[in-house]
Amino acid sequence: MEWYLMVLKNYVGFQGRARRKEYWMFVLFNFIVSIVLAIVESLLNATNVLTGLYSLAVLLPSLAVGVRRLHDTGRTGWWLLISLIPLIGTIILLVFMCQDSDVNDNQYGPNPKD
Repeated sequence: MEWYLMVLKNYVGFQGRARRKEYWMFVLFNFIVSIVLAIVESLLNATNVLTGLYSLAVLLPSLAVGVRRLHDTGRTGWWLLISLIPLIGTIILLVFMCQDSDVNDNQYGPNPKD
């Protein structure tokens, strides 16, 4: 939970680097919350208002942590746009997000593992 809250506190921080753990814990928590909201909405026979509001609320933090994760691998945040290419772009972005950090400091800051 601390990883999720750390990303939310730095919700417009597009500078710096984010470790794999920070990124994937945020993604996991978002996935769990989305599933729970979808179940609650289906039980209440409601439209997707809660899920939509939650998705809108975490849009900016998701973009920020994605950019910081790409910075950690030595890539610019503009690589997020590759996900707009159907299937292939998503696979390439997934590979980038799974790669280990640059061992040394890079142009985006010091290694967060140190």
